[in-house]
Amino acid sequence: DLVIPDSLEEEIVRAFDNVERTLATVGASWRDVIHVNSYHKVAPGDDAIGDDHNSVMVEQFRRRLGGRAPIWTETGVTVLGLAAMRVEIRVTAIVGSGN
Repeated sequence: DLVIPDSLEEEIVRAFDNVERTLATVGASWRDVIHVNSYHKVAPGDDAIGDDHNSVMVEQFRRRLGGRAPIWTETGVTVLGLAAMRVEIRVTAIVGSGN
């Protein structure tokens, strides 16, 4: 519905939920994920992605990955697909690799 939550935490949780639903459409799960790219909106000139992003991301990884640690590439950007977006998550998964 392209409605971005006001809360950054809720936006990140929804992004993880969306990835989970997408994985399920091809018979995969978070256990099959081998690489995660996350894109985080930062103000122009900022030199780091804030702890407000990182703490929620790490919490969701711990909750969903069951102790696994796929490669995670985190990138700060000044714009995303919609002006209100603050995070975008892309994963690479090999179906059946998490069994």
